Amino acid sequence: MQRNIQSAPTLVYPDSDGKPMAETDIHRDLMMDILWSLQYHFMDKPVYVSGNLLIYYEEGDVTKSVAPDIFIVHGVEKKQRRTYLTWEEGKTPDFVLELSSRGTYRNDFEWKKTLYASTLGVKEYYIYDPEGIIHPYFVGFQLINGVYHEMDFVDSRLPSTVLGLELGERDGVLQFYDPKKMLWLQPPHERIETVETHVEQEKNARIAAETRAEIAEAEVNRLLAELERLQPEKK
Repeated sequence: MQRNIQSAPTLVYPDSDGKPMAETDIHRDLMMDILWSLQYHFMDKPVYVSGNLLIYYEEGDVTKSVAPDIFIVHGVEKKQRRTYLTWEEGKTPDFVLELSSRGTYRNDFEWKKTLYASTLGVKEYYIYDPEGIIHPYFVGFQLINGVYHEMDFVDSRLPSTVLGLELGERDGVLQFYDPKKMLWLQPPHERIETVETHVEQEKNARIAAETRAEIAEAEVNRLLAELERLQPEKK
């Protein structure tokens, strides 16, 4: 009897670990603001920006995964992903930011720090607690010869060589600073407000220009009428 040969089942890498997106509303809102700000900043550059996405780092083992709050990879395709498989992408993250909390800080400072350094080789790793509960609540590490070394603050900000940006607090909230333009990256709500302000300014300028044109036209008509009145009558 001939047997039907069946192919081995394809291993499925889950796109959810069943954990919440963020510890609190504060963490979630900050995560989204940072994610959108960085995506906008690197929009025209070969840089993949993502967050809260499962990264699998050992082919064939669905338990070997981590989901950084924010991570950035240079030189991979900019596309929508359900998961990030390092062996398919051929690249691990260059930058990771974890928004820490009372419930996650031990994991962030211990297991994740070891994983990012020794297994994934993440060049820069930052930890920030938006509530300021843990100590230190804001710290950055740079990978040197496979070991993380704590970064020094410069002008109250942590420089990122990987991003060409600086991480610092603005009005008590973590944001990114562009040292070349000497400007803070705008979170979405600020960018919307800026656009709305420009639109309103353009509208007001157009109305003012139209008003000036109407006044000028009325003045020209008045002068023409006055000129005609002063002309001697033809006999």
